[in-house]
Amino acid sequence: QVQLVESGGGLVQPGGSLRLSCAASGSGFSFNDMGWNRQAPGKQRELVASITRGSSTNYADSVKGRFTISRDNVKNTVYLQMNSLKPEDTAVYYCNAKASRGYVRYDSWGQGTQVTVSS
Repeated sequence: QVQLVESGGGLVQPGGSLRLSCAASGSGFSFNDMGWNRQAPGKQRELVASITRGSSTNYADSVKGRFTISRDNVKNTVYLQMNSLKPEDTAVYYCNAKASRGYVRYDSWGQGTQVTVSS
């Protein structure tokens, strides 16, 4: 079984920063692409940032220049550094990972962590 455990969410004032972490685990699994998605109340889930195993990245236009995604392939952990936070960044943030074991591939999701940006 693949498990993704997010941490680092919380309440922050506009202009502040948070760092999210997602630790992936699973016996015999390898982790390829990883990323973060978010969903605000009443809105569709959207991709925030993604990163390949080789550390190529892409970002949503709304967070480009403010957020940075990174990963540690030894720890199987992906991070999202969020700076200059805005109220519109308020959402539940979900970790996503493409996992494989042998020739079988899985699309795994964490339970989510709440990020609230408010004064």
